[in-house]
Amino acid sequence: MDVPAHDTLEASPWVQRWSQLVSAEATVLDVACGGGRHARWFAKRGCRVTGVDRDAAALGALVNVAETVAADIERGPWPFAARRFDAVIVTNYLWRALLPTLVASVDDGGVLIYETFAEGQASVGKPSNPDFLLRPGELLQAVRGLRVIAFEDGFLDAPARFVQRIVAVRERPGAAGAARYRL
Repeated sequence: MDVPAHDTLEASPWVQRWSQLVSAEATVLDVACGGGRHARWFAKRGCRVTGVDRDAAALGALVNVAETVAADIERGPWPFAARRFDAVIVTNYLWRALLPTLVASVDDGGVLIYETFAEGQASVGKPSNPDFLLRPGELLQAVRGLRVIAFEDGFLDAPARFVQRIVAVRERPGAAGAARYRL
């Protein structure tokens, strides 16, 4: 079975569910955005969106939607070294060496919404390379220092896939334990 289309126009249900944590006018980074389904979702909500992808042609579809940056974030420098975002969105993408950078890109009071394939995926389709499949609890380890709001690790139907997904916030200094998040 094939993986879900990365370039579909509909935002991931996980991203839709947790986008309530992202305020209108927030700065949002859509990582490995492809055709920009999540960039479009947040732009429609009034957010200031930046999409990054190595495929400059795919980014062309976002010219009137978001700031776009064509960059190979696996081999080149991180193009946002001096920036932090109110929300960092990652779906169907894993480059382990980049995980600390993604977490560091979440601003105080910001949120990381991450969803990608997990071990077990090879039994139902692609990706099957273990380099692109999260190990059990790997996202939990990656976001240490952030407050985890939601985490899931398991199997989903339609299409059949194994995923790991997380929502984590960087609490504002001095506000630890005080903020409450609507589930």
